[in-house]
Amino acid sequence: MVPPVVAAPLLLGALVAAVLSGNSLCWGFFWVLLALTVVAVIVLAVAMMYVTVSLKVRWIEFRPLGTPAQVVIARFLRSSTMVMADLQRVVVIERLSLGQRRSIKVVLHTGSETVECEPGTFAPFSRVDAQALTGWLTEQLGQVQVAVERQTEVKRDFLRPDEWWTRSYTAELWRVSVGEVDDMAARRGVEIYRYTPRAGAMSSPGTSVTVYDPGRAHDVAEELRAERAAGQAADSTAGPGPAEDDATDSR
Repeated sequence: MVPPVVAAPLLLGALVAAVLSGNSLCWGFFWVLLALTVVAVIVLAVAMMYVTVSLKVRWIEFRPLGTPAQVVIARFLRSSTMVMADLQRVVVIERLSLGQRRSIKVVLHTGSETVECEPGTFAPFSRVDAQALTGWLTEQLGQVQVAVERQTEVKRDFLRPDEWWTRSYTAELWRVSVGEVDDMAARRGVEIYRYTPRAGAMSSPGTSVTVYDPGRAHDVAEELRAERAAGQAADSTAGPGPAEDDATDSR
């Protein structure tokens, strides 16, 4: 976007001058400037793609396995080697959204830089269990005394109101009636947002829609599920079975 923004005043001025004067030289200058702008956009786009791909880490390898002495970091067209003594800690970061895995990456921390390795969405590594990966890294790096950590990043900045949940969807998720949603949201600390949709702002100005924060609403759904499971388990163990009733009657 930089070349069009920079060239826009020049293009506009050249176009106005060419239209008003009708001079072929002005028109020629305008077309040359437009062509240069298009070329600049293409060159910058290709350069940005190349820089992004070339800097992205494709894979990380410990050599040798079991007692690694160095770390090989492979990028698009080159690879670099890091001695194990420079590696301070390794962090496995798992990003979650509404209880679902969105991405995972491994971050190597040294004294001078941070190396991030994040697989593509459909890469096999993206489906690796974070706990299992942390355990494997701990096993590999334990003998060289490199700390391995696991962190979880939960998305909570959902776009309001587009990504927030409606009352009916929230009621279905919580397994309650629609009329109970507002009261439960107040008791459980779920943020709500009331607004008038643009489509109904003119035709029905008094009509408002209430939506609920998905992050906290999802946590409440998990809490309710656990509470119901605990209640069912308590009921099954508290009540005597038919055999015990018969035994009590016979005595």
